[in-house]
Amino acid sequence: MINQIANWLKEAERTVIFTGAGMSTESGLPDFRTKDRGLWEKFNPDELANVNALIHNEKEFTEFYRYRLQELFKYKPHQGHHILADWEKTGVIDGIITQNVDAFHFDAGSENVMELHGSFHAFHCHDCYKPYERNKYFDGETKCACGGTVRPNIVLFGEQLPQDTFKQAEVAARAADLFIVLGSSLTVSPANMFPLVAKDHGAKLVIINREATDFDSYADATVQDMSIKEALLAINDRLKQ
Repeated sequence: MINQIANWLKEAERTVIFTGAGMSTESGLPDFRTKDRGLWEKFNPDELANVNALIHNEKEFTEFYRYRLQELFKYKPHQGHHILADWEKTGVIDGIITQNVDAFHFDAGSENVMELHGSFHAFHCHDCYKPYERNKYFDGETKCACGGTVRPNIVLFGEQLPQDTFKQAEVAARAADLFIVLGSSLTVSPANMFPLVAKDHGAKLVIINREATDFDSYADATVQDMSIKEALLAINDRLKQ
């Protein structure tokens, strides 16, 4: 199967990657929803990861996101992230659609990353939209000169999804002739529509995920017996042959 996927990559004119939580957990980063971790002992994300908390509970909101950033800085992109960045640079893939907010794709060097839920890649003032660097936020710069609250560029509960990003992702999916899913159960809507959009427009669909998904029956190839990093390393080796 790995040989077949590598051959499809060589033949494809436009390949799009779609990444989910499994891509990040292979870096050791705990899933946001995993409750047996320090985040849930210290905070209740259901109460703080929303726009109402930002407006009405600014102090705890800021403490929560500075803690999340502190936890994020303990981890880094794995080899799979770097392989995808190299593939983009060499024209093997055209872009990445991701559900993840950790910004590991950017940290690894990828540039054409469509972040469906935003990310910790950058921050901005909630009131005037002035951009802020995440390192400055980490160092305590959490209040804007205008008086507004600095916040991460992620979609909070109660906010609309970034329509421009979704449109860009839809255009990319429609244009793809190979669409590879990495580490997503494909249960979150509307993000899970993109593999089928690609498939409906003639793309081959590959799903690499430890668990079966409801979309496996549409896939031209599935890989469940390897981690994402292992699969990408194996495919990359085949590409070099």
